[in-house]
Amino acid sequence: MTLSRRTCAAAAALVAAAVSPALAQTAPDTAPETNVSLLPGSTPPALSNLLAQAAPAAPAPAPAPGAAPAPVAAPAAPAAPAAPAPWVAGIKFNAQFEAGISINPFPQGNKYNLNFGQLYTDHENQPMLNQALFTVQRALDPKNPDFDIGFKLQAMYGTDARYTHYLGEFNYFLGGEYQFSIIEANVTAHVPVPATGGIDLKIGQYPTPLGYEVIDASGNPFYSHSYIFNFNLPLVHTGGYGVFHVTPMVDLYGGVDSGENTTIGGGVGDNNSSPAYLAGFNLTLLDGNLTALVLTHFGPENPVLAVPKANCCFRWENDAVITYKYNDKTTFTTEASWTRDNFFQANGIGVAQYVSYTLNDNVTLNGRAEVYRDDKGFFVTQTPANEGPVLTAWGLPTTTLSVPQGWYSEYTAGLTWKPSGLPGWLAGLMVRPEARLDAQLGGPTAVYNGFKDRVSFTLASDVIVQF
Repeated sequence: MTLSRRTCAAAAALVAAAVSPALAQTAPDTAPETNVSLLPGSTPPALSNLLAQAAPAAPAPAPAPGAAPAPVAAPAAPAAPAAPAPWVAGIKFNAQFEAGISINPFPQGNKYNLNFGQLYTDHENQPMLNQALFTVQRALDPKNPDFDIGFKLQAMYGTDARYTHYLGEFNYFLGGEYQFSIIEANVTAHVPVPATGGIDLKIGQYPTPLGYEVIDASGNPFYSHSYIFNFNLPLVHTGGYGVFHVTPMVDLYGGVDSGENTTIGGGVGDNNSSPAYLAGFNLTLLDGNLTALVLTHFGPENPVLAVPKANCCFRWENDAVITYKYNDKTTFTTEASWTRDNFFQANGIGVAQYVSYTLNDNVTLNGRAEVYRDDKGFFVTQTPANEGPVLTAWGLPTTTLSVPQGWYSEYTAGLTWKPSGLPGWLAGLMVRPEARLDAQLGGPTAVYNGFKDRVSFTLASDVIVQF
């Protein structure tokens, strides 16, 4: 069929009229109006645009035969790991100060005015600077599985230093209540062992790993100390020990040293000439919520000046600390300790129960209940003289306060307050008020308040500032 030129033009006009409403909806409102004149044999511009949008894109031309394919972009290279920090970057300096007071509302009735059963808070109703602790250290990196080495130097000035001396080291450097002592001077190392967590070593002078409470005041829940800490365990050692991390659940301890609170050399830094030994283990269970540290330290400990055959007989110091984290706020800790001196056939046996409850980010509530038995009156002793602890350790004469035997108990309630919003230099401030009741459960002689009462009550608080 042959269509006339007029008929084709009319048909094109009809198609343009049909598609123009759709094109009008998609066009911008600001598009200018266009007068389209349809010439015979032409296509309206709007229809041409619509057909162009609907047409599929032309395929990319195939590469010529024998031509190399276009290169594919390589994936971005992973970022290079950060360079490890230099060893010296881990060296830290720290200063810590602890001051406090223990108030006893009952008169002592004697010239000593001592809180019997308390060593570090022994002076009643008297403000004391217990510790000015200065530390420089490079701690081992717990995340580094490779060989690592560190060190720690720590010195103390204050009233606590009366009890923390190493024999033969600064013993009479300062007289009076305020004394100076070294707490730590050691080198540490982590040695990798295949298929295990490796071995951590410590060699030099260091606080004992036995017990729950520690010399550093910031590591304890209370200002005052337990009978176990005061009378049943060593404080410091000179020697070395290792911790073998056999599995994530089992750690083994072993070491050798010169004894409790001694250095090296009979008559110079050691009150006898025999070594002592450390052994034990630590268990970590329930995803870390339950731990049990069980250690024993054993060897001759009596001074040859007072006990000529001191090297013949061991003193066994056994301690177990079991900690259970009940939930994010509540933790229970039980400490059981038994020390036996074979020469004097004396036993010191104690059990202490701790509980802590985190009230909020600033306040933790703490409680401690303890029972301690000294069956010969050998362990629970106090020396009023400021040099008394050192003289006693050497076996030299000094005034000593004690009773033939005793059952002791103490019940302490307190809190740790860490205020927030302080300037940076006070960010480590801690305040620890407490109330403590000491009571004899047996024994022939009253010991408290000037040896006239079987019960003693004290209110105390300290303040710790860390820099």
